[in-house]
Amino acid sequence: MALPNCFQSSAVILGAPGLRCLTVTPLEWREVTRDLAASGSKLLALWGSSSAGVRTIRATFLAENAGLVLSLPLAGQDPTYPGIEALFPAAARMQRAIADLSGIRATDPDSRPWLSHGVWPAKYLPLSDSQSPMDSQRLLDRYEFVRVEGDGVHEIAVGPVHAGIIEPGHFRFSVVGEKVLRLEERLGYVHKGIEQRFTQLPILEAHRLAARISGDSAVAFSWAYCQALEGLAETAIPPRAACLRALYLEFERIANHLGDLGALGNDAGFAFGLSQFSRLKEQLLRACDQALGQRYLLDAIVPGGTRHDLLPPGAALLHVCLQKIEGEVSTLRAIYDEHEGVRDRFSGAGTISAQLAAQLGLIGLAGRASDQALDLRTDLPCEPYAAFAPAKVVRSEGDVAARVAVRFDELRNSCGFIQRLLDALPEGRHALAVRTPADGAFGAGLIEGWRGPVFVALEAGAGGSIRRCHAHDPSWQNWPALEHAIIGNIVPDFPLINKSFNLSYSGHDL
Repeated sequence: MALPNCFQSSAVILGAPGLRCLTVTPLEWREVTRDLAASGSKLLALWGSSSAGVRTIRATFLAENAGLVLSLPLAGQDPTYPGIEALFPAAARMQRAIADLSGIRATDPDSRPWLSHGVWPAKYLPLSDSQSPMDSQRLLDRYEFVRVEGDGVHEIAVGPVHAGIIEPGHFRFSVVGEKVLRLEERLGYVHKGIEQRFTQLPILEAHRLAARISGDSAVAFSWAYCQALEGLAETAIPPRAACLRALYLEFERIANHLGDLGALGNDAGFAFGLSQFSRLKEQLLRACDQALGQRYLLDAIVPGGTRHDLLPPGAALLHVCLQKIEGEVSTLRAIYDEHEGVRDRFSGAGTISAQLAAQLGLIGLAGRASDQALDLRTDLPCEPYAAFAPAKVVRSEGDVAARVAVRFDELRNSCGFIQRLLDALPEGRHALAVRTPADGAFGAGLIEGWRGPVFVALEAGAGGSIRRCHAHDPSWQNWPALEHAIIGNIVPDFPLINKSFNLSYSGHDL
């Protein structure tokens, strides 16, 4: 499908390759978003910002081998803009979050709060107000869930507090017997003030905060932030640094896939899978520690490159580790495929059809399991992926089994990718200095994390400060899809289906 005409009049944006920007009026906003929806483009992010008294709504869309950042300045005192939830269903919660944070409201009739849970004062806006949220009286939180009426229908409320160390989220099931008729989620309980905190940090140091947005995606978020910053500073990182970043990113992907495959086996009543994949993940983390100096690669990516270099003994160690993991994972995959109980639990559970996935804007790993073929490593590659991109993995079944299969295939591909990268790792520097960007510069970073596209929009302030930084996790798009995936399944299958998506609470709630 051809790119919409709006791309022809857009300008190149600093940072991520293939991104362009376009400023529109409210009327043009409606026309352009309709064109983007008609062309099959996906909404990636939606956020609000304010500069020099001008409020602006921005949205990022991904089309065929290109991306577009659309900006809508809002004139006058009326902080409203045309909602796009009818065109892009994933926009609904993003629009509600914008209203909670900035007071800028969409025309969407669903005006329920999303991030505000009655803890903030009634009129407190975290991104607009300087007053302390402790200075005024709070209102009782009365959130209106959508009710399902009918004979035999009852509700099961789960959370927001869960057992173990899982982060908080509330799930309201409407069921008949054990069959789920509807699920409605309420998230936002872990609001940490990340976007406000960005504005309090020097722009050359805030990559450390980006790495802590969602701990399982530290490499993806810190790379996206640094990519945006380096674009603003017009800095091209050394080839060796780009290759090391890709190595880190694929390590993050492998570690998460190993953990998920074990947990999914456990949720299907197959504890053997959990023990074996946990063992392999520990082997990977130990090899990572010996070769790179860290078990988890928090702060491994810094502006201008990477914190540490890889020494030759480390490369040999990683080769051996990855070859062993790849072989054992192949054996474990055969066991999963042949185990009747596991196969019965995975097949047909939590299905999202390709048509529904396209309608909902499902992205990342979960999207590729439902025939949504977007993978930025091949579709909008940054260096070194243009030369070393792993094969794209796409399935069409859309059930738990398909999401498991995507993990197995991507794990194998990432092992091979890293080994090819190690063999071709260029000589030279692994980092260089990055200058302070000019006041008012705007750029963006876009990286395919293990869960899906990770996006960071960065506006530079005066004297090396940050005027606005918006970070977006793909869980925003995929949490609503989980509500559809559980319909028609039984309540006991929810943990399995939920884990097959494995979405981030923390990355979804800044």
